[in-house]
Amino acid sequence: FEDQPGDPSPDNEKFEHLGDSVLSMVVTELIMEIYPYIRVGPSTKIRSLVVGNPTLASISVHYCLPENLRMHPAQAITLRHSQNVQGARTQAFVGGLYLDQGLEVAKMWLCPLFRSYVTEAYKLVRVQHCLPPEAEVAAFPTLNAAPPLSSRYAANMGHLSLFNQHLQQLSKGIEWVWSDSAGQGTRTTPIWVVRAMVDQRCIGSGRGSTKKAAKNEAAKEGLRNMGIIVSCVSCTCLWGTEFC
Repeated sequence: FEDQPGDPSPDNEKFEHLGDSVLSMVVTELIMEIYPYIRVGPSTKIRSLVVGNPTLASISVHYCLPENLRMHPAQAITLRHSQNVQGARTQAFVGGLYLDQGLEVAKMWLCPLFRSYVTEAYKLVRVQHCLPPEAEVAAFPTLNAAPPLSSRYAANMGHLSLFNQHLQQLSKGIEWVWSDSAGQGTRTTPIWVVRAMVDQRCIGSGRGSTKKAAKNEAAKEGLRNMGIIVSCVSCTCLWGTEFC
């Protein structure tokens, strides 16, 4: 419950706890500064992306923060390459900076650092809400006129959900046509094959061990055919792969 006086626990948890609060406050204020008319719901989603562990881990690696961790040599390689530890290291550093030099100094570093993350997250959350990434972009009227969009958010919401949302935005219906998959898979693990039909033409096909998995693969292909660029999801940090 409490450390003994004169014998504090040799870890960064107290600094992480404080740094998490400082980051949340600074990023919330930054969102309000950049997008003064945004509502609380989207703002909360933007903040969640910006201060999420993948983003904080990428910052930690960029500043070589894991290299300064003190630990048993047998744990060094594993812990320094752990995304959870890397993200926590950023939080601890922010907490220590706040205690040592105060909020204003912390903001002088954090605000310029996170500004680009906030604007990128804003675009992704707009896509989630079935809006163009940029506020000034006019809605496109037809399927063929859809401009290329970046959609890293598909890593969190799934290709199928994103596919359905864009079709709803375009007022397009979809028909799922299942194909014969006899001879594929096994008795215990069947293979499902499906085509996504829009306006009586196939814009994506997929296969999977479940119907949902097959639909998701068809949706992924359909998004590409609609000109919606779904980024690689093997690295899920908000900043892409620049720091990873």
